[in-house]
Amino acid sequence: MIWELIATIFAGVGGAGIALLIRKISKQRAPKWLVPAFAGMAMLGFQIQGEYDWYQHQTSLLPEGVVVVKAVQEKAPWRPWSYLYPQTLRFIAADVANSAQNKVDPNLILVDLYFFERRSLAKRVPQIVDCSQGARTDFTQSFSTADSSPQNWHKLDKQDPLLTSVCS
Repeated sequence: MIWELIATIFAGVGGAGIALLIRKISKQRAPKWLVPAFAGMAMLGFQIQGEYDWYQHQTSLLPEGVVVVKAVQEKAPWRPWSYLYPQTLRFIAADVANSAQNKVDPNLILVDLYFFERRSLAKRVPQIVDCSQGARTDFTQSFSTADSSPQNWHKLDKQDPLLTSVCS
């Protein structure tokens, strides 16, 4: 995050430099307010570009076998441009390559879900997916197939990306 701040400052310096060049070419006829305006626009533009590129950059860093199962696009009033082009600032990925099938019930698969959010650390949440019932539940150390009550299971749609990627 410190590198992003440094890069934003350099973008502002570059924008101010362009405005200073315009003032020099126009023999100081261009208004003085152009310098801070260009600096601010460059810094804002750099931040916007970084927010839009974040999702593609993060997914390109995922190892082989980790599949994105949900991407959340957001719109916000303090980002008016997001109403035209929504931003993906959160997504969920499943580690399909390292998923484990239950030896007693082969329909149960243990898989790690990773929750990514811009400017936050990734969170790992182990889940159990029941391929025959089309449901998922949180994995705990005390989990047992004999006493798992139906209210702990969350039903998944047949076309849910988590279900299709884990159970295929």
